[in-house]
Amino acid sequence: MPPTHCPSCGKEFRDHTSVARHMSQPRSGCNTWLQDLIQLHSTLPPSEDSADDPMAAGDIGEPHESYREQVEGEYFDRGGNWSKDCEAEVTDYFPEPPLAFEEGYTFLSLFDADENSIHRKTNLYYPFSSWKEWEVAAWLLRSGLSMGKIDSFLSLEMIKDLRLSFRSAKELRGRAEMLPGGPRWKSQVIRTSHSTKTLVILYWRDPLECIASIFNHPLFHNRLDLTPRKVYSTSQKLSRVYTEWMTGQHAWDMQSVLPHGATLLGVILSSDKTCITALTGNCVAHPLLISLANIHMNTRLKSSSNAFLLTALLPVPKFVHKNKRMKGVLQDRLVHQCLDIILEPWKSAARLGVMMSDPIGRSHYCFTPLASYIADTPEAMMLACVGGKTSPVTMAMYKQFGDAFRHEPRTKSTTLAQLDIVRSHADPHNLEAFFREAQKFRLNGVEKPFWSDWPLAEPSHFFTPESLHHIHKQFYDHDAQWIIIAVGESELDFRFSVLQPTTGYRHFHGGISKLKQVTGRCHRDIQRSIIALSADAMPPGIMTSVRALMHFRYLVQSPCIDDDNLARISAALDEFHANKHAIITAGVRRGKGNTTIDNWYIPKLELMQNIVPSIRSSGVISQWSADATEHAHITEVKNPARSTNNNNYDPQICRYLDRADKCNRFDLAIGLLDGKLSVEDLEVVREEHEGDDIDEDADADLRPITDYFTIAKTLQHKKAGSIPIPLRSFVVGRTALHLAYDPSIRNIGVDEVAVMFNLPDLRPALADFLHREETSEHRLHAISGPRRAGPEAELPFDKLQVWFKIRLQETEFHDAHKIRPAQTLNCAPPSGPWTSGCYDTVIIQTNAGQSWPTCGLSGHSVAQLRLLMRPIGKSGTPWSWEDQFIAYLQRFDISSERDPTTQLHVLRRSKRSNGSRMGDIIPVSQLRSPVHLVPRFGATADTRFTAYNSMEHASEFWLNYFWDKNSFFALSA
Repeated sequence: MPPTHCPSCGKEFRDHTSVARHMSQPRSGCNTWLQDLIQLHSTLPPSEDSADDPMAAGDIGEPHESYREQVEGEYFDRGGNWSKDCEAEVTDYFPEPPLAFEEGYTFLSLFDADENSIHRKTNLYYPFSSWKEWEVAAWLLRSGLSMGKIDSFLSLEMIKDLRLSFRSAKELRGRAEMLPGGPRWKSQVIRTSHSTKTLVILYWRDPLECIASIFNHPLFHNRLDLTPRKVYSTSQKLSRVYTEWMTGQHAWDMQSVLPHGATLLGVILSSDKTCITALTGNCVAHPLLISLANIHMNTRLKSSSNAFLLTALLPVPKFVHKNKRMKGVLQDRLVHQCLDIILEPWKSAARLGVMMSDPIGRSHYCFTPLASYIADTPEAMMLACVGGKTSPVTMAMYKQFGDAFRHEPRTKSTTLAQLDIVRSHADPHNLEAFFREAQKFRLNGVEKPFWSDWPLAEPSHFFTPESLHHIHKQFYDHDAQWIIIAVGESELDFRFSVLQPTTGYRHFHGGISKLKQVTGRCHRDIQRSIIALSADAMPPGIMTSVRALMHFRYLVQSPCIDDDNLARISAALDEFHANKHAIITAGVRRGKGNTTIDNWYIPKLELMQNIVPSIRSSGVISQWSADATEHAHITEVKNPARSTNNNNYDPQICRYLDRADKCNRFDLAIGLLDGKLSVEDLEVVREEHEGDDIDEDADADLRPITDYFTIAKTLQHKKAGSIPIPLRSFVVGRTALHLAYDPSIRNIGVDEVAVMFNLPDLRPALADFLHREETSEHRLHAISGPRRAGPEAELPFDKLQVWFKIRLQETEFHDAHKIRPAQTLNCAPPSGPWTSGCYDTVIIQTNAGQSWPTCGLSGHSVAQLRLLMRPIGKSGTPWSWEDQFIAYLQRFDISSERDPTTQLHVLRRSKRSNGSRMGDIIPVSQLRSPVHLVPRFGATADTRFTAYNSMEHASEFWLNYFWDKNSFFALSA
């Protein structure tokens, strides 16, 4: 990091931390400079040039409001994008926003400060000779090949002809070490009070340098929130809206105690032990990851954004002690001791502040309190210094975990006061005596918590709820097991097996009771249909309880929650507690050995009581998911470990990460300097590489998402005659529709299609559709009314083109700017095991005044897609529907009231007076969204059902809005 100067006296210092310390000293004469500058700034009128640009450059030393997310007539939307103020949201920003100053540094200025920068004036790719040689080198360095295999590759005659400047793996790695680097790794031997089987070595990087690297990274330009804000749903400010961390009360309160103009950087920590050897070796790593809560959660949670950095590898030694329980106490103490060493620079910055530069080179006076510590329940208990069967965030013990209210928060002052009492009765060096005294307060024997001297660090706040473990794993460990026992293993497995498969989603053809190695992705897949599948097969009280928890689970995962939603969340949890006695009464809560349990000693159940307070203080819980950190364990620990010699993992992992970081920085820098890449291109590049990520626990498919909205927009502006008509991709409202260029059947007669798809009224339905088009003023068609045309009706066409599938793509319910993966809807005729055909269900719009998804089912119907076609007109016969796509659908009748236990609507097939199914033709443009129906099996499912016929032979269906979160938010209200 280049030397910097005090903005008041001009004195040169080693780094920004030294500047902050200098300016905080009363005798320096610079301690009042910031306040004087703020007062001067407030008295100066804004210049015309900078009035419209909050980041416009000014004179050196002049402060500017930084990232003030407010422009007249616009608002900062939930997805992190600028949008027109189409909603009635009102935002109050913190009255004294953070200030930014000149004389900062950028990513490229640090790159140019490297000792080899003089060589890059003549050769940008130094220490490599050219771009092509760097491409070869980068590929080899990132390939994971061993040094021996790299040597073998470089010894090939074809490769020798390339005349590379390096001839061996050792030379290649030597050149990689010459590249400009980021935060450096260091090691430290940790002295312990008790002996260990191996030397205890801590490998770590300065967390202040790591967070400065994140804060300064070009990728996060325009993706940082630096001003706390309060968002309200209406101008009356009656209901507050919570999204990012900066919208919570905690960030506002933290900013209130900082100096005027200071920048609040909420740091995120995450740690969890992970196995780095496969099958054998029993080698465990304990990585510590860090990130910034200021980064928009949509960006931070993308695994390809690399927003989480590995800062330390906490040692996992084996202590020598005769008491196994004391070994655990020693390990817990060691973790806190190491965290205290690693995080001391952050604690200092939280007390004194530190100067850091943002992505565009403006310097900020930053403070670094702890915003969130992402950890599973055992890790959180250890870090909170409490013993087993004790809540890490409240004063509740295991006998109180099932209470229907939240207990008093476990504050920093409470825990430290308890530790003071323990110290007064026992010497911390007397391990067993200290532990006995600590147990009286349900503490775990740690003498000094790492957070004890961290300003603004409050355990009841920074242990934020984590959805992967607290929501999804809790479901599988408890709710799913209750349902399996209540319904019966064989019965529930059969119901899962006969559910009609949905393209793109997992089908449990063998059921769920015998699953092994269940991941978070699998937890989510089971949640999609288990409520509807188990309906009518268990006592109503149990169904009400598990359904209430499922409602709670889906509601808390919303990316945008207001006070009204919080009331719904609390009501769902209260409903569970009011009915949970049915689970105990039925004896479906079982433990090991299938023994009946008659208590509610479930830690994660108690943690659910803390979700609503956490949302109010720290924003929505989806931003604290361990999905991103679990994936980081793969890229930051497991993959580097595979490239080692399987001995002494930690230093080799550090060297691997150091080389990888240098390669990534060099790649980015030369891309920017060579003009091949701009800052604006970075997000596009990240999205292109999103498909490289593999994360079994992610909530969505991580393959690249095809954007049919953009494709349709592009096609509309193509020159006439250059593309086929009609367009196969088009957008209606918040839905994009796409048909393949080539139809499944190119040319077939109307009557032949009617026989193939078993649609005897196809011809009269087409005639009635054309009649409605000519006579009706309504633009949207409904599937209703008597059949007017006869079976021999004349049509202006004889032939059809037929498609067996269509892809529908929607936007996120809470963010119309964010697209979802497209879903395939099938409408294939009978073939193979599909003796009745494969037909999916869809929501169609029938009222132009009510749009999907904001209006839910109002103005919409549920129907089964039976045929997709395009009529081919007779030669020389003009007609109004030439070159258009139409569909034949069969409608379902929806019950007016929801079922009282499942809260799902019951559907039945609409019938005509003659008993035939109610079907009709509508334009494909009326399709809005896929919808999931589950056959209503009753108390016992019919054994004649299969996955290929259940939708055709069932008489009633459940409208399953738990299939995905978009459906839930649209249909459950």
